Amino acid sequence: MAGFVQIIEFKTSRIEEIEALGGPSTTEGSRPATFRRIIATADRDHPGTYFTIVEFDSFESAMENSGRPETSEFAAKMASLCDGPLTFHNLDVMREDTGEGAGNG
Repeated sequence: MAGFVQIIEFKTSRIEEIEALGGPSTTEGSRPATFRRIIATADRDHPGTYFTIVEFDSFESAMENSGRPETSEFAAKMASLCDGPLTFHNLDVMREDTGEGAGNG
């Protein structure tokens, strides 16, 4: 399998406060974070709706990252600033295309 992606969907009127939290990788933790990349996004069509996209090497590395006390603490702080529950989408990556080489021939 090519990897694992977790998408966290949430609504908030306090996005500046959430952004001020930084992120789980900015905390000094007992173990290093295991994600490859985090992308924070805002839904243009639904103001106040946001998605955080987190890329991992595998489901196992995502679960290892979730088990970090720093991750749990960050998630609790973030949830307290949201206007409802967070929705998690757990996705196995089936294929990845970087677009490199497209149109080169």
